[in-house]
Amino acid sequence: MAYRFSIATLLLAGATCLAAPASAGQAGAPRANPFTAPSTLPFQAPRFDLITDADYQPAFETAMQQHLAEVARIADNPAPPTFDNTITALEKSGRMLERVSLAFFGVVQANTNDTLDKVQEAVAPKLSQHQDAINLNPKLFARVKTLWEKRAALKLDAEQAQVLKIYYDGFVHAGAQLSAADQTRLKALNTQLASLETSFQQKLLAAAKAGALVVDDKAKLAGLDDGKIAAAAAAAKDRKLDGKWVIPLQNTTQQPDLEDMTDRATREALFNNGWTRAEKGDANDTRPAIQQIAQLRAEKAKLLGYPNWAAYTLYDQMARTPETASSFMRQLAAATAPAQKRDAAELQAQIDSTGGKFQLKPWDWDRYAAQVRKAKYDLDQSEVKPYFELKTVLEQGVFYAANQLYGISFKPRTDIPVYQPDVTVYTVYDKDGSELGLMYFDYFKRDNKNGGAWMSNFVNQSKLLGTKPVVYNVANFTKPAAGQPALISSDDVTTMFHEFGHALHGLFASQTYPTVSGTNVARDFVEFPSQFNEHWAWDPKVLAHYAKDYRTGAPMPTALVDKIKKAAKFNQGYALGEVIAAAMLDMDWHSLPADAPKQDVDQFEAKALAATGLDVTDVPPRYRSSYFLHIWANGYSAGYYAYLWTQMLEHDAYHWFVDHGGLTRENGQRFRDMILSKGHTEDYAPMFKAFYGKDPDVGPMLEEHGLTPPAK
Repeated sequence: MAYRFSIATLLLAGATCLAAPASAGQAGAPRANPFTAPSTLPFQAPRFDLITDADYQPAFETAMQQHLAEVARIADNPAPPTFDNTITALEKSGRMLERVSLAFFGVVQANTNDTLDKVQEAVAPKLSQHQDAINLNPKLFARVKTLWEKRAALKLDAEQAQVLKIYYDGFVHAGAQLSAADQTRLKALNTQLASLETSFQQKLLAAAKAGALVVDDKAKLAGLDDGKIAAAAAAAKDRKLDGKWVIPLQNTTQQPDLEDMTDRATREALFNNGWTRAEKGDANDTRPAIQQIAQLRAEKAKLLGYPNWAAYTLYDQMARTPETASSFMRQLAAATAPAQKRDAAELQAQIDSTGGKFQLKPWDWDRYAAQVRKAKYDLDQSEVKPYFELKTVLEQGVFYAANQLYGISFKPRTDIPVYQPDVTVYTVYDKDGSELGLMYFDYFKRDNKNGGAWMSNFVNQSKLLGTKPVVYNVANFTKPAAGQPALISSDDVTTMFHEFGHALHGLFASQTYPTVSGTNVARDFVEFPSQFNEHWAWDPKVLAHYAKDYRTGAPMPTALVDKIKKAAKFNQGYALGEVIAAAMLDMDWHSLPADAPKQDVDQFEAKALAATGLDVTDVPPRYRSSYFLHIWANGYSAGYYAYLWTQMLEHDAYHWFVDHGGLTRENGQRFRDMILSKGHTEDYAPMFKAFYGKDPDVGPMLEEHGLTPPAK
């Protein structure tokens, strides 16, 4: 996932940046706030050696005051509006606010604490009000509107023309043309939503921590290897639960350890802890917030002239309309549903053949899928893990593929301060040896880190501002016990390549204006480079370079590689179905009209899932409404379909690579030039068509999943 933040996205789109990290420090003697001026570190990297928790709120207050003063000077300028004195001036404004926001929202995502949570609670509504003060400034909009109306005479270059369009559309979309009374109501809605979304995020983090499975009998963990049991003991010790074992929850419905656990009651308990984590009727129950968010978003959409929130949010996406996105998802669901039934029958047969006297349930799926996979393909994930040591995967796999495709290289640094000791930093060098940017990696799970994996920037690229990208990847891999190797699963390997695909999109940014730089693109385009990059994890040349036994250095045997490839299309009814169900649930929530009554969350979810045509009993959605962080707090509302849409794009692109020689520098350079370095300087459909040679089609995606298109 890529989190996008710039002053333009904050103001015009109301984007929520949820990034990665900073550790608490002790306030010392009075001193200049570290956000007041640009950092003196290389690439203007954040001064995490100087930043304390106490710095953030005053920095936000000062930065918002500065920004409003800068915008007032632009709006009140007596000179006729020009691109330079209005749009360029806006692009240069708000630098301190961007510095503190990029660092802070990184902190609360990956390394939060009670103090930072309180800062977020205080700042979120103020940022919303700040955003409205600018978006709804009539003098400022008048200047932008004047430029838009005479754009043909301005002689703008292509990037400038795109930036002007984004500003004009953004102001209109944010309510600049509403009446004064409607703007007053809009401001109130925005403030309420900002507070509710922050509340949802904080409740969910607390619910996930409280929902961890606590085990007091080691025998209940039968099937887990020694490393996982040691990690569970360490997690319990961290919580002062000596003599017990703790299995933390990840953000998704399925939990990684379900595959290995032999005790069915423990599997059920772990699954149910995750399934109901935010539905306990306590202070961490997220359902009241969901009810309000859904209603308020629908009201806001109506106020701005749209039938529902989905229509409002998709106006600038590649799909453009909810109808297009929903039609696409129905096509995928129709192709996936038969595979789900076949997969479930196959797993039930496996249960029966091993003496199980029970019906398949979701907490059984991963375990018996692993058994069927082993029986059909002789593939056991425990056989694979010794070949995936985290640092080797990163440096000899992720970095190697990037070098082969794009010619870039990496050098570790120990002189850049980090927000948490597990974080590592690298300088990234371009193919000509010049410095391209800076890259942070934060891979291990913590109780104070949000679930999932993501990428964002600490510094955005802009030729206008003279800044190069400072990018980070965050994940939630299990940290090994002291002295043990960091062995990861094949899914974790895919995650590393995925998030680094986002990083490449940010690192290769080459724009003048920050508004259109790097990953500041539509949700249903931003996941395209990341999902495309996953393919290189399994490219024979790349795999041979990093998949080596951590004990001996021996390469993964060819026979094992072949088994992995043969098994790749196995269990796709689940893998694809859980995402489709979640995406359709998201779209249903955000297709509610403003006059719809407040929804009972459980009833709404059950009805929406039943309408998908999928086997949601055996294959529950990847996220339930109550822990769907993407759509209630992370800026993916009515946009979770983007992961599927961009799968279509990336499979099309990968097929182009296969047809043109695969992993070559020439192909990599073409992809960099035509996709990765473009930012949002062009509209997405023509940009993709220029690379692929035609409009996207779903055929390669279904083929890669081992599915066939539904009959027409």
